[in-house]
Amino acid sequence: MEQLSTSALFPGAFPTPGDGIPALLLFVWDVVRAPLIAPLLRVIMVICSALSIMQFVERIYMGVVIVAVKLLRRTPEKRYKWEPIKDDSELGNSAYPMVLIQIPMFNEKEVYQMSIRAACGLSWPSDRMIIQVLDDSTIPAIKNMVELECKKWASKGIDIKYEVRDNRTGYKAGALKEGMKRSYAKDCDYVVIFDADFQPESDFLHRSIPYLIHNPQLALIQARWIFVNSDECMMTRLQEMSLDYHFTVEQEVGSSTHAFFGFNGTAGIWRIAAIDEAGGWKDRTTVEDMDLAVRASLKGWKFLYLGDLQVKNELPSTFKAFRFQQHRWSCGPANLFRKMVMEIAKNKRVTLWKKVYVIYSFFFVRKIIAHINNFLFFCIALPATVVVPEVEIPTWGGVYIPTATTIINAIGTPKSFHLTIFWIMFENVMSLHRAKATIIGLLEGSRANEWVVTEKLGDILKGKTASKATKKPIFRIGDRIHITELGVGAYLFFCGCYNMLYGENYFFVFLLVQAISFFIVGFGYIGTIVPS
Repeated sequence: MEQLSTSALFPGAFPTPGDGIPALLLFVWDVVRAPLIAPLLRVIMVICSALSIMQFVERIYMGVVIVAVKLLRRTPEKRYKWEPIKDDSELGNSAYPMVLIQIPMFNEKEVYQMSIRAACGLSWPSDRMIIQVLDDSTIPAIKNMVELECKKWASKGIDIKYEVRDNRTGYKAGALKEGMKRSYAKDCDYVVIFDADFQPESDFLHRSIPYLIHNPQLALIQARWIFVNSDECMMTRLQEMSLDYHFTVEQEVGSSTHAFFGFNGTAGIWRIAAIDEAGGWKDRTTVEDMDLAVRASLKGWKFLYLGDLQVKNELPSTFKAFRFQQHRWSCGPANLFRKMVMEIAKNKRVTLWKKVYVIYSFFFVRKIIAHINNFLFFCIALPATVVVPEVEIPTWGGVYIPTATTIINAIGTPKSFHLTIFWIMFENVMSLHRAKATIIGLLEGSRANEWVVTEKLGDILKGKTASKATKKPIFRIGDRIHITELGVGAYLFFCGCYNMLYGENYFFVFLLVQAISFFIVGFGYIGTIVPS
């Protein structure tokens, strides 16, 4: 790479007061680059390369496990006993265990009806099922609508309870914990949790509960999410690619190898005895679901993931909602890792191999390294090597490993494989927020316990009024302009232009395309624009 120096730009002399500030800055840069900046950048590149190798090895490991599971046909039915619940003329409906279905809500105007309708439509004896709507709504009109919906189904013979609290202490975890204190909840053996936008099929309980009945060591059955609005916009398509890999690979690997994975917070069935033994719901982080799963696992309980048991739900289609969701999903696990790493390491009820898996693979590689390294490596360190020619980019670290890792991830959603390039660019943009949230969680910063409920739109964009309104959305600078993304985009654009003018490779293609991605997001041209 040809080096740009002060003498090249200003031949004949070092900068003088007459040369101005640009020449002075270039002179200072030439002085500090080789002795100070280059060694620091080399260290960062070595660290990032090592972290990339760890991520790559983790992906290969999970890929091998998935292939082995498929080839050996290690289906849930082969690993655990499963028999359908048979009707007994003598026992009657008592042959079916009592099931509590919890639906936590918070101002869910657009989706409350369909979630309650789906829960009430489950094919299970009505006298062996209690539906509990936990409404933390702060808008009186919405609370009234939810209560009326519950009364409507109660009049049809459904045992449905409408529960409210005086405050939102603990957010979702607090609501679930409060719901379990009700006297009728103590008569139940299992609890099913559905967030407000989840719509289970009618046979959901018949396909899942038998695993818990016949396998007393199982504490949790987790179903897979499928998305009703994945084709709504480019952002939902890209989200689907990431989440499909999570459910197709990560959850399946954890279930098959260690009978452990992170509870996804919804579309799951818990054995109430396991919740009680683990200490119940805790609100010390924003991932109360993962917190409970880790604590239950340390007590010796096992989990089972059912990939063919699918529950429809909605992806956030506005960038604002998605950004808040990703902050919670990135900050929470990092904060939980900080709080529990020593507890996991000292635990004596689980095997050493399982503790290594939870600490290293589940938390450190997937929840910490993956977020921080993606941003530091691809958005900071690699672009910096363009203006610091003393530091070389290893081809295997800058090209081969990232490409292989990306292909492995993209295989999870074959129908969107042609969007892989867009997925890479968008994931790199989001790595900015995930890295920041991860660091906040590790350091337990001021936003570590920030909880913003993910906005659900339901059918709001399908109505005629909304369709007309979206043509001329109200432009608010605070909602559409994102300074941080624009700043990183400007940095990448500068590095790309520098490489195009003075570099000896074509690295500027990646840099400029990535800069454009940051600009698109920075100016708010991603996701659905919802009328105010």
